[in-house]
Parts: sequence; C-alpha cells; structure tokens
Amino acid sequence: MGRWSARGERLDRHEGTHKTHPWHKVLWLTGVDYFSTLGYQPGIALLAAGALSPLATAILVVVTLAGALPIYAQVARRSHAGQGSIAMLEGLLPGWTGKLFVLVLLGFAATDFVITMTLSAADAAIHAIENPLLHPYLGDARMALTCALLALLAAVFLRGFVEAIGLAMVVGLPYIALNLVVLGRGLLEVSWHPELLAGWRDALTRQGDPVALALVAALVFPKLALGMSGFETGVSVMPLISGGQKSTTHEGAGAGLPHGRIAATRKLLATAAIIMSVLLLTSSVVTAILIPQEAYQEGGPASGRAIAYLAHHFFGGWFGSIYDLSTIAILWFAGASAMAGLLHLVPRYLPRFGMSPQWIVFQRPLVLVLFVVCLIVTWAFDADVEAQAGAYATGVLVLMLSGAIAVSLALARERRRLSVYFWIV
Repeated sequence: MGRWSARGERLDRHEGTHKTHPWHKVLWLTGVDYFSTLGYQPGIALLAAGALSPLATAILVVVTLAGALPIYAQVARRSHAGQGSIAMLEGLLPGWTGKLFVLVLLGFAATDFVITMTLSAADAAIHAIENPLLHPYLGDARMALTCALLALLAAVFLRGFVEAIGLAMVVGLPYIALNLVVLGRGLLEVSWHPELLAGWRDALTRQGDPVALALVAALVFPKLALGMSGFETGVSVMPLISGGQKSTTHEGAGAGLPHGRIAATRKLLATAAIIMSVLLLTSSVVTAILIPQEAYQEGGPASGRAIAYLAHHFFGGWFGSIYDLSTIAILWFAGASAMAGLLHLVPRYLPRFGMSPQWIVFQRPLVLVLFVVCLIVTWAFDADVEAQAGAYATGVLVLMLSGAIAVSLALARERRRLSVYFWIV
C-alpha cells in the first residue's frame, strides 16, 4: 500500500508555469461548479420559500452582483497566483491570530467542497432514478447510486485526473443551452396563461403586505446561498487565464501586477455572475408559477429537480432524458472540481501547521480519506439533497464573509475609502 500510494502524484510539488487559455474557455471550469447548482437550487428555493422564492432569489441576485462580485474582483487583484481569500487573510493577519482564523475558515471551506461532492452526487442520483427510462433499472436505490457516483469520482482521481478545460466546455455548454430552452418554454407558458401569473400574485397577497414579504424573503435568503458557489473557484483558476504574465506598469501601487490576467479574471467572474443571476431569477419565477406545491415537496416528482420536472412536462421523455443526462454529467463534474479543490487546499496548509501525517502530500491516500469522509456525510444525511443544503449554504456564506474581511483589511491598509463599502458587505 505504501509503494502504491507513493507512485501517485505528489501534491506539494507545484509547477512554476501553466498552459494558459482565454478567459471565456476557463469560464467553464468555474461554471461546472457554479452553473450546476441549477440542478437543485430552484427546488430548494421552492421548498424553503414556496411562492416567495422569486423574491428571495432576487435578494440572492442583488447580493451576488453587489457583494460577491465586487469582493472577488478585488481578491483577483491581490491573489493573482490563485491563492484565494484564505491565503490573503493569512498574509493580512500574521501570527497565531491569522493561523487560528485560517484554521476556522479551512473547516468551512472543507465543508463547502465536501458537501459539493455529496450533494451533487445525491442530486445526480435523483435525476437518474426519477428518469422514466432509467427508473425500471435503478428503482429507488438513491443511497447506493450516490455512493457509486462518489466511488467513480474517487477512482478517476486515484488514476490521476487533470481538470480539462475542453471537457468542462463539453459538459457546461449543452447544459446551459438546455436550461435556456426549458426556461424559455416556461416563460411562453406563463405568457399564454396569464391566469397562472394572477394565481401566483394572489398567493403572495395572502401572505402579507409588501414589507412583510420582503422581510420573510430576506430571512429565507441564507438557505438559497448555495446559488452563489463558484467565486472561490473563479480566483483559484487564475493561473490558467492568459492575459500577460508581467505588468505593463512599473511604477506606483500597481507595479509588478499582471494587469491583463486580472482584467480577464474580472471578465470571467462578471460573465459567470450575470449568466447565473439571469438563470436563477428566471428559473425561480417559472418554477414558482408552474410547479404545483405537492410536486416540489420532499418526495415529490419535482423535489431536487425542478427544471428537469418541467423539461419532461413540456417536451416529453426523450428531451427530458437528454436534460437529465446533461444534468448528471455537470453535477458529477462539479464533484470533480470540488475534489481537485480539496487536493489543492489540504496539503497547502495542514503540513505547515503540523496537523497532518507525511503521507498527506500524496494524492492517492488523500483521495481515499476524502472518499470515506464523503461516504460518512452521505450516510449521515441519508443522501438527501434538501437536508444538505443548509451546510452547503453556510460554507459558501462563510467563504464570502472571509473574502469581504480580507478585501476590507487590504483596502484599509492602502488607506482607500472603498474599504467602508466592503465592511458594510
């Protein structure tokens, strides 16, 4: 076992150079994590807020565009080697204060990545067993299928896995296109049947006045924060983005910075945020109006797969099956992205902090440990997508908070008034 482990890749050896690509291609490495949340986020929003889900999702979009996007645009400028916000905080808070802060954040980051794997696998299993063509063969074996998908993920990484931008594009582009088709058809259905929109408005009116609705939507918002995942991945892939290794400025505060790469990364983050905001807002409106309450409750045919439910309803079994297969593929790839993130994160910190054995620097044994952790988490949550949403959203929000604190501290040290905005965020 020792010799087998040692033949795997060493995670403490980092290449000095990376093959770079245009930002619009690297976008899909972030997208498989970010866009894949469409597979389960609309269903979770319906379960958490019901008719209020579009209002709660609107708050999510505002926080994404006015909070998360500006935060990570600043992180990109100060973390252009792909270190991320946690490494920024380690540099800004030296000594034991910084070390303890980083350890706490590592716990939440690990939660984020692990739940990404387990929740994505569980949702992929739901899309498979609810598919009318696959259900006769798979039955209701949600737990077994989830564990099998996690085992496949571990097996791929045990053989050696390199994040392929081309594969991410092959998985991500059809998924976005299929979602646009389904959501476009849903909007047409709403326009053809205005009584559906009137019924949704009546349901909102019965729940209270506009101020009360806004307060309830704000209270529900944290449960939907899993729709903000992907920003940390966006800055971690910076070394793969072309745009110039060297700075064009040799004087002043920006001397030595790869301004081309920073600008390209900001385009990537803004494009991903805008695409996802439009899709999330549209999906929340369409699903809230068109899916009956009994369908999206736990155990219902739309539970954990709201858009897939509409795909089957509007276009029939064959198109719905293509949508299901595309969703399963992107959810699996999101798990691969999370596994790669953990393999990058754990060896970077724990050995330096004296908190891990020496074999942690080898990929194979670390993959096995993470696989066992994922199995335990899957068993603890009974492979239930909605049950894991809270842990996932918490991890995402804490990473956003750490990024906001890091940016605020950095701007305060530079004596820039912009730091006040990020303290508010």
